[in-house]
Amino acid sequence: MARLRRENGQALVETALVIPILLLIAVGIFEFGRAYQTWQILTNAAREGARVAVVPSPDPGTPEAVARKYMQDGQLPKYAAAVITVNRDASIIVNGRAIPASQVTVDYPFDFIMLKPVARLIKGGSDTLGDSLVMHAAAMMRNEQ
Repeated sequence: MARLRRENGQALVETALVIPILLLIAVGIFEFGRAYQTWQILTNAAREGARVAVVPSPDPGTPEAVARKYMQDGQLPKYAAAVITVNRDASIIVNGRAIPASQVTVDYPFDFIMLKPVARLIKGGSDTLGDSLVMHAAAMMRNEQ
């Protein structure tokens, strides 16, 4: 007697195996796009803070406030937790000569929304996997005389 080979459920099983992988790839693309956008906002916030820091005798705290306001306007949820450092004693070498400059550095804790739980699900028991990623952005400009 010949055996019947039916493949009625084959497509359903293949779909069940492939769809989670495709969704993970799609979510990963969106997450890394969001991370890149956040990094761009941080870079611009550092640049705006540096523009304020280079003026002669800036008010204390103004470069930090300007950078933090830029992050808030860029709708970064953890703008208050960002660490902003202003160094007015930096220098830039131009034509072999050191020129006084100001450097503004922004460190921001970034969280992946969807990839964090997936990473913890795949590798269970890890305490640091999926924690906040600290994004770093800096801008340096020469001081005005």
